[in-house]
Amino acid sequence: MNSFILGHLSVFELILVNAILGYSQYIALKSGVFSLATAGFASLGAYTAALLSVRYGIPAWAGLCAAALLGALAGIALAWPLARLRGVFQAIATLAFVQIVMSIGLYWESLTGGALGLNGIPRLVEIWQLLAVAALILYLLRTLSSHQIGRAFDTIRQDETVAVSLGISVVRHQRLAFLLSGALGGLGGGLMAYRNYSLVPEDFGFPLLIAALSFVVLGGRNTLAGPLVGAAILTLLPEVARPLADYRLAFNGVLLVLVIIYWPYGIVDTLAQRWQLWRAARRQQEASA
Repeated sequence: MNSFILGHLSVFELILVNAILGYSQYIALKSGVFSLATAGFASLGAYTAALLSVRYGIPAWAGLCAAALLGALAGIALAWPLARLRGVFQAIATLAFVQIVMSIGLYWESLTGGALGLNGIPRLVEIWQLLAVAALILYLLRTLSSHQIGRAFDTIRQDETVAVSLGISVVRHQRLAFLLSGALGGLGGGLMAYRNYSLVPEDFGFPLLIAALSFVVLGGRNTLAGPLVGAAILTLLPEVARPLADYRLAFNGVLLVLVIIYWPYGIVDTLAQRWQLWRAARRQQEASA
């Protein structure tokens, strides 16, 4: 058992990092923001943490705080012009942001190493630290969901007109969602840097953008466990089915299409709904017996 855990420790670490990036996407979708900026936030956080460690010897906790802070600042800067956009326009604008950040990483060679990447990054995080960070994020998001802000997010996502009639500021809450998404994305990027040993701009391109969105869509957009389950499934599948590793993107796409068709609310949300319906039917049968 111990040998199995040790042999797959890197996979468990990757699941946790992916889940944190998934929660960056989750908080945006929860507030009704169709943002695809998680990959850009992760890139900023990863290079910030890596450069502080490699060039200045900054400890891991300070590097991660700086990564989350820069991601939050980028989220605020992005939210200011974009919080008034809706739907596909938000998606296009945030996709442009990802491309800009990726181009900076590719062409600012003196800082990022360009296409050759940034190498020699020390490994500064272990599995227990990733577990602690993930647990803290889950606790904070659970607290947020039960807070007035979380309820406002849910109302805005379901119907902006109703939210406005209730006195909820849509623009202000979506700016807050951009800030939180940026902070989580930057933190996830910093954790990537501290466990990957090297960074290249392609790490934060279209595949990561789609992966972060897939974690939420597959796992579920409403329940807190959704992104974690989605990250676990999409991270483990290539490991379980090695021959499919080279076709990961195509396989993930097919899987998402099937889930959207048959389980449109995601795995966790659909199972939760079916469990509630079963319990309600069971209580009705007991009451009529």
